[in-house]
Amino acid sequence: MSDKLLNTAEAARFLRVSQASVRRWSDSGLLYARRVGRRRERRFREADLTIFLSQGSPSPAPTRLNTAAGVFIEGTYVAVHNHLATFYNSDESRLRLTIPFLREGLVSGQPCFLIAEGEVLDAYLQALRGRDGIDIDAAIRDQKFITAPRPGTSVKGALHFWESVLTRALAAGPTLLRAVGEMSSARKGFASDDQMIDFEVAFNTISKRLPVVALCQYDVREFSGETIFKAMRAHPDLYPLGIANFLN
Repeated sequence: MSDKLLNTAEAARFLRVSQASVRRWSDSGLLYARRVGRRRERRFREADLTIFLSQGSPSPAPTRLNTAAGVFIEGTYVAVHNHLATFYNSDESRLRLTIPFLREGLVSGQPCFLIAEGEVLDAYLQALRGRDGIDIDAAIRDQKFITAPRPGTSVKGALHFWESVLTRALAAGPTLLRAVGEMSSARKGFASDDQMIDFEVAFNTISKRLPVVALCQYDVREFSGETIFKAMRAHPDLYPLGIANFLN
């Protein structure tokens, strides 16, 4: 099959739908698209379009995502497309929200992502190995659980990392994606705390396009009060849910 890249109009003709439908499915993560050029225009492979057709019509889009409408985090309902910050001040409280969040995703077959390294990563893996109903080593092997020490070394690089891994995970079909970022690990990839916060602000555009719930974990022992304040401001999805629910 040809690897020719089609633009949005050509993809719409291939699928026999409107260009608006193609753009909507692409923005929601249902249909994989590459971004090319300075204008970041969409390009689609014929092979991907054929796979998309074989999975059946995605209209209406909410029906395809009805099993991924949201999650519960410590009794708080969090809808898809939410990008939240959590704050903790001990090694034990680091895992209070995130381990149940990741376990439930793995049990449901939803791809999970974790930014962490060293002893922090080890603590996550040890905690997940002790949870019934999941085989974390198999999940890692099958790329249902993907870890990285940091997303990149610049705002652009970190955004590209998340855009790539999240859209790749959607290639098998629409699902909810779960991401946890230990910001003390992610911070090492940026030149400053302010650059890290710039990335956090920019990530909101990705979380609104792709079916993800993301938890950015801040160890308040590692960051200044000013950075914690900026982190709160960078996560406006946190406000209507009540910040007290995400203090550990």
